[in-house]
Amino acid sequence: MAALHPRRVAWEGARIFVCAANTDAYWWLSDTIGRYLGIIYQLQLCETRLRLQAEAEAVHAEAGVWRARLDELLDTHPTAAEILTQMISETTSRLP
Repeated sequence: MAALHPRRVAWEGARIFVCAANTDAYWWLSDTIGRYLGIIYQLQLCETRLRLQAEAEAVHAEAGVWRARLDELLDTHPTAAEILTQMISETTSRLP
């Protein structure tokens, strides 16, 4: 198994999660985040979706917030990198 660089995983996760937040992939991602990361992260994804629907230009700000959020998650739970990588891959395949 290849080594996972936590900062790279956080950045890719942020980028993909924000991209998916305003597509049909949101529903799958929301359920998956809730299952593996917890309801707080699921609610934060919902908030991201609402902000993006209200203001399309919020994409970069939301990606920054998610990068920081995922960096913190990986700092406190380094083993989460593997599940995040799987979520990123699956979410990417579900994007239009």
